[in-house]
Amino acid sequence: MTPTPSAPSASQTPARALDGLNFFLADVRDGLGPYLAIYLLAVHKWEPASIGVVMTVAGLAALLTQTPAGALMDRINGKRAAVVIAALVVTVSCVVLPWITSFTLVALTQAISAVAGTIFAPAIAALSLGIGGQRAFARRMGRNETFNHAGNAVAAVLAGGLAYVGGPVVVFYLMAVMTLASVGAVLMIPAAAIDHQQARGLSAATSEPAAPAGIMQLLHNRTLVILSACCALFHLANAAMLPLVGQKLSQSSPHLATTLTAACIVAAQLVMVPAALLVGARADRWGRRPLLLIAFFILPIRGVLYPLSDAPYWLLGVQLLDGIGAGIFGALLPVIVSDLTQGTGRFNVTLGAVSTAFGVGAAFSPGLAGVIVQFAGYDAAFLSLAAIAALACVLALAMPETCRVGSG
Repeated sequence: MTPTPSAPSASQTPARALDGLNFFLADVRDGLGPYLAIYLLAVHKWEPASIGVVMTVAGLAALLTQTPAGALMDRINGKRAAVVIAALVVTVSCVVLPWITSFTLVALTQAISAVAGTIFAPAIAALSLGIGGQRAFARRMGRNETFNHAGNAVAAVLAGGLAYVGGPVVVFYLMAVMTLASVGAVLMIPAAAIDHQQARGLSAATSEPAAPAGIMQLLHNRTLVILSACCALFHLANAAMLPLVGQKLSQSSPHLATTLTAACIVAAQLVMVPAALLVGARADRWGRRPLLLIAFFILPIRGVLYPLSDAPYWLLGVQLLDGIGAGIFGALLPVIVSDLTQGTGRFNVTLGAVSTAFGVGAAFSPGLAGVIVQFAGYDAAFLSLAAIAALACVLALAMPETCRVGSG
């Protein structure tokens, strides 16, 4: 009997489930993100430096577990279970915040959330590679990021609207709802659809699986070293920018800060959708390097433009540029790592190691920016981050092409 057009085939089911997972997990994978700064500033009246320290503590906790999280994905077959457990831990760590006020407890919960959040990127990349294989990986990662950004946009619209009615605390409960939906999506991925040999960068499973390459072989890869350094500088400049925008909005429009920050997120996410689609459609034809350079060169431009005005609509407009850089970067990074680790069996641990490198930058970015704000103001902080971003651009020029252009 011929199936109805609306019924997905067996081969479509894992792809649809990955779409849903990326959509619903979007509001969970980064924890509270910029909403944490707004909540602590608006509700608990914390100083910017204290907010920066809490975010730096969380970043350092994530930093220590990025590479182990990738190594875990190379070793275990329970990738779906790992995503479920991590999503629940992140959510519980965030929804308890309305009942705690001390610096120590807030820092502890956000550190726990950050540690659990390190599972998501390598797990989703491993599931994508294990289901679709190397040839379809660039297209799959572009599609992953498209649904991730669409999910972020929808969640931000909901957060902004609900926060206008119920206050900043509403974002915690929205995260809980999205967590339950993401758990349902990951459980829809058939276990049999995942080739775990393929998921760690080896060829499809055979009767005698190949052994993974030694980790020292990867550490001597000059291109990986350049990529890691570029990522560290990129995130040192980038991670604090949106939280700083949120803090400026809290000062100028305290009652609308959460809603306006949500609008900034929505604006960027809407731009990230076509940027991610561009990576999926053209990374195999144009190569990785041109797209990577676009992502890097957008960042210093943002840093220079933010100080030109405090008007909410100006800040919102500048935030659109984040959609171009982050949309390309998020979709392209796992693809480049996959290029560099193909056949080694070390894809996930290498992705975790590169994530650790940019985690170094992301961890120190809020603390650095908070201190600059405290002593020199917001404009000085944005311009300092722009200078760091310019250094990242210079280093990115040394990044070679990792894909044979036109192979797709």
